[in-house]
Amino acid sequence: AAEAVMSGAPAAYALCRPPGHHAFADVAGGFCFINNSAVAAQVLRKQAARVAILDVDLHHGNGTQGIFYARPDVLTVSLHADPVRFYPFFWGHADERGEGPGLGYNFNLPLPRKSADAAFLEALAVALQRIRAFSPDALVVALGLDAFEGDPFGGLSMTTPGFSRISEAIAKLDLPTVIVQEGGYLCDELGDNLTAFLTGFGGKAR
Repeated sequence: AAEAVMSGAPAAYALCRPPGHHAFADVAGGFCFINNSAVAAQVLRKQAARVAILDVDLHHGNGTQGIFYARPDVLTVSLHADPVRFYPFFWGHADERGEGPGLGYNFNLPLPRKSADAAFLEALAVALQRIRAFSPDALVVALGLDAFEGDPFGGLSMTTPGFSRISEAIAKLDLPTVIVQEGGYLCDELGDNLTAFLTGFGGKAR
């Protein structure tokens, strides 16, 4: 997917199983062994001086954060259920901002449990403002569909139309974009939610 975007595709969708955003460079976790979003960002760095990763999964992308925590060339931004008493527990808090050269290049937006469309989209607007300020050359979206109100984990309460509104807002960044599938647990609406997201993005993903 990253190579397709580097070759001129405006966007590409990578259907990855297992997911990856809980995997560190040297530690597996949360069903994740290889951090697909981090790999995509590193591949994009061959052409892009700066890459942003926007993680909209229910859970914090702690592995992604860890991989880039001391780097200023990749901005990591994550919207997720507050990790107090919720996986991954020890990462994903708002005061985690990066370290060394990477200080200020990690941005977490934890949300109260059961937050629905309005709260998520309000936080997303803040996230997109931070990404615009970073002025990246390319974007990786770590797409989780498990923020859905009917997902078995029950952490957040996004609706199917809400996923379309998320992607519509992201598409307005008008960046070369790799969309990497992360979470999304078994429920009848899983396909509907993916369709809503990709349709809202404007049909640019291949």
